[in-house]
Amino acid sequence: MTKKMLVLAASALLLPFAYAVDYPEVKEGLWSVHTQSIDNPGNKKSEGTYTICRDHAFDKSVQANMKEMKGCTKVSENLSGGKYTLELRCVVSGTTIVTKGASTFQGDTAFHSENHATYTPPMYGMSETTMIMDEKYVGGCPAGTKPGDRTNSDGKVMHLGNH
Repeated sequence: MTKKMLVLAASALLLPFAYAVDYPEVKEGLWSVHTQSIDNPGNKKSEGTYTICRDHAFDKSVQANMKEMKGCTKVSENLSGGKYTLELRCVVSGTTIVTKGASTFQGDTAFHSENHATYTPPMYGMSETTMIMDEKYVGGCPAGTKPGDRTNSDGKVMHLGNH
């Protein structure tokens, strides 16, 4: 597992559709996602933007995959007043990863997430990471795009759904 994949895995654990409570459904279509992350040690900062085509079936498939992650235990989870919080504890290759985060919904067209993960002992030299994500609905998915298609800022498309 590369360091970048590790960062993404930790932050993905806290996507607002990631676990079990009845979270508010978000609008189907194209979403813009802006991410900022800080990895430590070293206070290494990065940011990026991508779009993803989503529908309720795609969101439910991500939720199902998250529930099946081996080595992870849900410590706490809550949804109240449009704010979703989750704490998970995972063991990956001998490293305990504790992930805490919160997502705040702004209706069904936007949400803001802040996630923090610690790695004990450090994994690939990383002891902690913080990721901030702002997601917003931008309209219908472009022609030829399927739910789960993620387009990076460089135009590269990743097919995350069942194609």
